[in-house]
Amino acid sequence: MKSSSSTPGRYARPATVDLPGRMWPGRTMTAAPRWLSTDLRDGNQSLVNPMTPERKLAMFQLLVDMGFTEIEVGFPVASQDDHDFLRLLIERDLIPDDVRISVLVQARDELIRRTVESLAGARQATIHLYNATSPQFRGTVFGVTRAECKDLAVQGTRLMMKYADRSLTGCDLGYQYSPEMFADTELDFALEVCEAVMDVWQPEAGRPITLNFPTTVERTTPNVFADRIEWLDRNLSRREHVCLSVHPHNDRGTGVATAELAVLAGAQRIEGCLFGNGERAGNVCLVTLGLNLFTQGIDPGLDFSDLNRIRRTVEACNEIPVHPRHPYGGDMVYTAFSGSHQDAIKKGFDDRARQVAAGADPGELVWDVPYLPLDPQDVGRTYESVVRINSQSGKGGVGYVLSSRFGLELPRELRIEFAATVQAQADARGREISPAEIGRLFLDEYASSRPVAVPVAFRKPVPTTLHVQGDAFAVGAARADALGDVEAHLASWGMKVHEVHRIGVTAADSQRDDVVVYAECAIGRRRVWGAGLAGDLGQATAAAVRAAINRALQAAAPRRPEVVARPSLAG
Repeated sequence: MKSSSSTPGRYARPATVDLPGRMWPGRTMTAAPRWLSTDLRDGNQSLVNPMTPERKLAMFQLLVDMGFTEIEVGFPVASQDDHDFLRLLIERDLIPDDVRISVLVQARDELIRRTVESLAGARQATIHLYNATSPQFRGTVFGVTRAECKDLAVQGTRLMMKYADRSLTGCDLGYQYSPEMFADTELDFALEVCEAVMDVWQPEAGRPITLNFPTTVERTTPNVFADRIEWLDRNLSRREHVCLSVHPHNDRGTGVATAELAVLAGAQRIEGCLFGNGERAGNVCLVTLGLNLFTQGIDPGLDFSDLNRIRRTVEACNEIPVHPRHPYGGDMVYTAFSGSHQDAIKKGFDDRARQVAAGADPGELVWDVPYLPLDPQDVGRTYESVVRINSQSGKGGVGYVLSSRFGLELPRELRIEFAATVQAQADARGREISPAEIGRLFLDEYASSRPVAVPVAFRKPVPTTLHVQGDAFAVGAARADALGDVEAHLASWGMKVHEVHRIGVTAADSQRDDVVVYAECAIGRRRVWGAGLAGDLGQATAAAVRAAINRALQAAAPRRPEVVARPSLAG
């Protein structure tokens, strides 16, 4: 980027941590971290239209159903709605016994007192106190020294404990502290403040503390943040009583990488939002993080089996659509339009089908389908949208649609021929071709059963290859038991059966047990295809051959080109 008034050097910041022998690059994740959802705070305060109590309750119930056991329910002193929602959860006893709610508050006396009072009656809760610690905020925003900044955190902790002793008897109270703007704070000062806070709280067995380190504004590469977390992991005292938590933002688009590397560096807990909602570019996406673990064979501890419901609820509560290319949850992330990709996907599914037919357990079979890092069915998605057809699609995609949607297993040569027909239609219409349209196009083109008068030129033996689809007939049995009756019928057309191949499986539609036959007729130098669907092999064979002859006659006759109106961009 060039500008007469700016240079990239204006944005340069130190990007290294003195960390000899860093360990995180050689580690791998073996278990899920603890999760805390901030959807009811970050996902609310960042919205054009803040969540109503009804939307908040729908989001809370979704989080509970997914298995979150730590949920930040809001900022009770930020708005009356947040306060009232917290009271609704407590007074109506809507918080499950295994769920710990969390509330956020700045390190200010009056705000702390009102926040503590808002938790009255809660069985278990965490108070999350924070103050900004970076040089920019100490100097430019608040005008305080390092000592004064540290004192805010210390005094805030003391005030919280004083008001809790007064108002929260009977509550299993947890405490969390965040040095806000941590990513821009000197490491030694962040450690100094956290140690001072722990000196007041006195973490011990049965009395832990959560220290949360946010990338409030993401400015560096993820490896730098990982170095900072490993440095803290090495230097924090009372480490066995500290839950080291991170709250990554996504300003640089690397929130997921930041979170994953932080876990390798020693973080035990991640705060974020479903689908990455939050201010500016959002918080780290907990859907992506959780399913990334799942695809590595690690149980994320969260239920993503109905991802469509999760997405619908989040979209309704936030009034923000999930991008169609969003990892795992977007409408189009399991979709391929490229012909070569479609062909690879189809072969991957075919290979799985062969292994299952050989006795493999589908639930235990290693997922290894090209271009699909996750089995869509594991998150409640169907295979129907995996392959979608437009002018860039090829035979693999067309074959997959006909196979998965209609149970039609086309011979390779027919698949190639029909793919060209579909591609021409997609070009002419200027849009995607739906599976229903592909099915109708195939039947209209190849399975016509209109009677025809056979010209003299066709009244002679014509080599015909029949490709028979259906489990009911083995090749040998078909020739011996069924084709003998068919041959007499074919003789009236001046044809004879040249060869029979049995391919494919029965139709996907369980209500239909048709036999499907594809007839490949050699007429002069041309080879013409037809398809027949019927209740028995003889009828299907006759229908397929009749359809092939029909197509040959239609091709010989003059035809007016079909005019297809293309959509206009005007108006």
